[in-house]
Amino acid sequence: MQGADADVVRAALESGEPLPGAGGFAGEIDGALVRDVLGRYPLFVERDTPASEPLPADAWSHDPGDLETPDPFPAGHVRDDAGTRRAWTLPDPDPYADRETAVEAVRTAVEGSVDAVDAEDLAIAFSGGVDSALLAARLDAPLYVAGFPESHDVEAARSAAAALDCDLTVVELTHDALERAVPELVAATGRTDAMAIQIALPLYLTAERVAADGFDRLAVGQGADELFGGYAKVAKAPEDPRVEADTVRGAQREVVATLPAQLERDVLALRAAGVEPVAPLLHDDVVGAALRLDDRMLVDGETRKWALRQAALGSLPEAVATRDKKAAQYGSLAARELDRLARQAGYKRRMDDHVTQYVESLTPSTRPFRRRRSP
Repeated sequence: MQGADADVVRAALESGEPLPGAGGFAGEIDGALVRDVLGRYPLFVERDTPASEPLPADAWSHDPGDLETPDPFPAGHVRDDAGTRRAWTLPDPDPYADRETAVEAVRTAVEGSVDAVDAEDLAIAFSGGVDSALLAARLDAPLYVAGFPESHDVEAARSAAAALDCDLTVVELTHDALERAVPELVAATGRTDAMAIQIALPLYLTAERVAADGFDRLAVGQGADELFGGYAKVAKAPEDPRVEADTVRGAQREVVATLPAQLERDVLALRAAGVEPVAPLLHDDVVGAALRLDDRMLVDGETRKWALRQAALGSLPEAVATRDKKAAQYGSLAARELDRLARQAGYKRRMDDHVTQYVESLTPSTRPFRRRRSP
């Protein structure tokens, strides 16, 4: 079992509590396979294994590379002799009564989760935004950022590290590094789509450097954008066609539902680079607090992640707590430069999904494992 203690998982199975006060879990317990409601740890089973029969011990793994035909085991589910069924559903609690209560609840949950992290053998993936800055301010661990020399993330990380009086290591990205890392990421994650690879590249190359410097674990700010309203498409609901919801809170839940697939990609990429991820902003206590935020607690005017930013003022200078940042693939310029490499290799933008075609050209012998829908 990876993640939570076995007794916590047993209690969650018995009670049906989806957020039992842990940071996720996945694996085998008492003859059953389980994966937490947000899929914070990867879990795979051999494709087409009969659901009505006991699953052989060699037919599941946390690493898809251990299996011939791996399928992701669905988040929030359990598989035992009775078959596969949903055990947990993300709760839908009433919002906090007022914004002051909301900010205090978020502050308590975030600070408690971050402060509980053991900083031994730990480094921090740092972009200068509020998510990673909260980790940097409260954990005694070195900071690392990856990006091309002129990138937004490198400049933002340098200024935020200076404001926090922290040392920063810059992992300078190059075209050679991208070309080398792409097939390694495809092999690790089973994905060739351009967006997945663009997102994973700066994280993977950061983790490689962290591992080379002797650290075993990498703290990341994953989950904050989904939980606290960090995406433009959430802030613009219902006008934005990328979400179906007609409220900001509804759009928040919509993007939270994408976390299992995203986290699977990120965890597999980080492990392939030689480190174990630590994601304190995805702890159950933080998730529970975020799910009680209403529209204006998530997005206030032009300010996304409003409640998180207000809560962060207890740990960060205002300039850092309120700073906007770009998504990692854009802030690091990994997406731009991978596109440039694709075009230089003859994959022009007029071609359908030209960057994905380029990625596939670098990995002709690797096939992504099939992604199945939750039953």
